[in-house]
Amino acid sequence: MSEQLSTGWSWFVILITLLNIVACLWLIAWASIRRDDEPAETETTGHVWDNDLAEYNQPMPFWWLGLFVVTIVFSLMYLVAYPGLGNFDGLFNWTQERQHETQINQAEHRFERKFAEYHEMDIPALAQEPDAVDIGRKVYQTWCTGCHGSDARGAKGYPNLADNDWLWGGEPEQILASISNGRAGMMPPWQAVLGDKGVAAVVDFMQDPHAGTAAVEQGKALFEQNCTACHGADGTGNTMLGAPNLMDDIWLYGGDEASLTSSIANGRQQGRMPAHRDLIGADKLRLLTAYIYSLSH
Repeated sequence: MSEQLSTGWSWFVILITLLNIVACLWLIAWASIRRDDEPAETETTGHVWDNDLAEYNQPMPFWWLGLFVVTIVFSLMYLVAYPGLGNFDGLFNWTQERQHETQINQAEHRFERKFAEYHEMDIPALAQEPDAVDIGRKVYQTWCTGCHGSDARGAKGYPNLADNDWLWGGEPEQILASISNGRAGMMPPWQAVLGDKGVAAVVDFMQDPHAGTAAVEQGKALFEQNCTACHGADGTGNTMLGAPNLMDDIWLYGGDEASLTSSIANGRQQGRMPAHRDLIGADKLRLLTAYIYSLSH
């Protein structure tokens, strides 16, 4: 709720507001009084421009004065109905927090009624429903573009959601779990274990595993010794751990020599996907999942 003014400040605001309204009424009344020394309406005030352009003493139009009075009356009615006079809440007891809550509840109610038909549909079926996909796209644009981009093709450190390469699996249930619960990936640093030459050898192996050079063979041996627990014996990854496929030339942090060297030597600690279950809600999560599923199918 809005913070209340102290009693003194509340009365100060009330008095200043009402005095300003009274002053406006007084100004209109004062300006409408005809004075004895004032020229007649058919006479000029004596002000002349360009030798022949004279100012007549015409009174302000009644309709013009009436509009001023109407605005003042409206302001008084508004201040009686809504907050504006210090701590007085108004007869309607309106607050921005209450209005926001009411609008949210109305929107949620409309959403539930409109999309009740989607409750019984599985995600692959939703992905074939144009209206459902369009709603999921709008949810994506609201919550996901900051990391994965407006086209869902990601960026360095943020996965591409429009291809068929998935860290944690691309089945509907896996995508839904990733969005709902979040994911926390972590690549430990290997510099202390492998050393500079070992890191370089593993990089050579990852860039061209079939080269057959001495460096690549050394890198293969080191890979089999240290990396298969997460990335698998064939290097194709493990969706249970979020370990990426290293053999498909799709790289989250870059596949050039410098990027791979940094990933292996220093590790990657920032791979975190926040949970969105409480932010989006179950119905919107399913439609968002359907949209993302549709991008790669």
